[in-house]
Amino acid sequence: MTGQQLKNSILQMAVQGKLVPQDPNDEPASVLLERIRAEKEQLIKEGKIKKEKNPSIIFRGADNLPYEKVRKNEPVCIADEVPFEIPESWEWVRLGSIGDWGSGATPSRSIPEYYGGDIPWLKTGDLNDGYIECIPENISRLALEKTSVRLNPTGSVLIAMYGATIGKVGILTFPATTNQACCACLPIDIYNEYLFYFLMSQKVSFVKRGEGGAQPNISKEKIIATLMPLPPLAEQYRIVAKIKGVLPFVEQYGEACSAANSLNAAFPDLLKKSILQEAVQGKLVPQDSSDEPASVLLERIRAEKQRLIAEGKIKKDKHESVIFRRDNSHYEKLDGIERCIDDEIPFEIPETWCFCRLGTILYKLTDGTHSRPKYVEAGVPFISVKDVSSGMLDFSNCKFITEIEHKELYKRCNPEYGDILLTKVGTTGIPIIVNTTDEFSLFVSVALLKFNQKLMNNEYLLHLINSPLVQKQAEENTRGVGNKNWVMRDISNTLIVIPPLKEQYRIVEKLKNTFNICNNL
Repeated sequence: MTGQQLKNSILQMAVQGKLVPQDPNDEPASVLLERIRAEKEQLIKEGKIKKEKNPSIIFRGADNLPYEKVRKNEPVCIADEVPFEIPESWEWVRLGSIGDWGSGATPSRSIPEYYGGDIPWLKTGDLNDGYIECIPENISRLALEKTSVRLNPTGSVLIAMYGATIGKVGILTFPATTNQACCACLPIDIYNEYLFYFLMSQKVSFVKRGEGGAQPNISKEKIIATLMPLPPLAEQYRIVAKIKGVLPFVEQYGEACSAANSLNAAFPDLLKKSILQEAVQGKLVPQDSSDEPASVLLERIRAEKQRLIAEGKIKKDKHESVIFRRDNSHYEKLDGIERCIDDEIPFEIPETWCFCRLGTILYKLTDGTHSRPKYVEAGVPFISVKDVSSGMLDFSNCKFITEIEHKELYKRCNPEYGDILLTKVGTTGIPIIVNTTDEFSLFVSVALLKFNQKLMNNEYLLHLINSPLVQKQAEENTRGVGNKNWVMRDISNTLIVIPPLKEQYRIVEKLKNTFNICNNL
């Protein structure tokens, strides 16, 4: 149960007479109603309020069922309207019978003299489900005299009738007018806070009754026709005191519930991050002494790259990096210069593992075209960051370019099955594996990572990029404020960890099984 659901439940108990005990010494609500009717008649005679169009009297018949008499019409049984039983000392009443109701208006904006005066003018957005102590906008006394705005006295209970704010309520702490989207009531011999909480308890019902049009509207007529269970006046005060006493605890419960729900929602992802961290530290699966060490694997990758460079199939690295251990420290040889990089090493790894730069294992690191192509209605898919940021390659809403333009772009940036794409502009650091043999082109916002898939497990590399180790570097090295950019040089320089190839496969299998469990939490 959410905090709001608990609050709704308490309010429902309150208006059903189940929140506080009844006191036989209380003046019954029937006597209160007679007093309200008498006072209303007097106020009508004095011209202070208008006469109801359809005055209603609800009473219990000889069969103990509720009946309603409207004006001089014959009484009608309304048992099918009554939603629940109420205590003997309570009475059912239409909201229109217990106070003076009226809606507001908006003085014409084309007459500037109507605005900027000293009379507060409330809009439904100013309602706060509490006491109204501040209203930003004022109208003039001229507007009050010349338009249909109504000045509502202190203590009036307000309720929003239109749009997204339907059912929001408030109590005025000073006289104020309202716009036409707000209905106001000055209760007669009714505790205004009891009316306030009753209206609050009906919000779901009001919202439901206001549905169906372009502009949802419950109207004043619908409000005043609403049945209200009326307790004795003394019990109204006890009910309100009880509600006020428990609501702080309800709010605390709601905050705790929201925090717990947020934690529960985030827990699988947080757990996955923790598991990934364990994986890249060599703590997820056991090492096997018979595995070819990662150092040998890296030498094979370097040798393969040199062969491809010699054949003119790939370009030579401008700044080749070699990371190695010496005297229990980590060093990097770059451009013929050695330097200790112990300050960059985030954690210990197994003896058979190696640190290296991402660019070391890649045969090709490039991004898509830096020029916006000419789009066509149908052709070759043209993929940008929005088509990858979900964590999968999504062609459902992508752009298209001509075959001719694609072939030209494909010469430089040729994503193929098993390659990794990496978001680098806007939403950065999201990797995906290309899972199609169909050709497509890339925009500059997506990087292409190509490598020998016989020497590196692409799923391990995907998990590695998703791990806190790489994501932290992506966040730290992303440049710009508005349109953020993880530049190619920084991507290439990203520090990664390489396990033996066989262990990469074991890690991938373990992660697959573990993540399935996380997804079902």
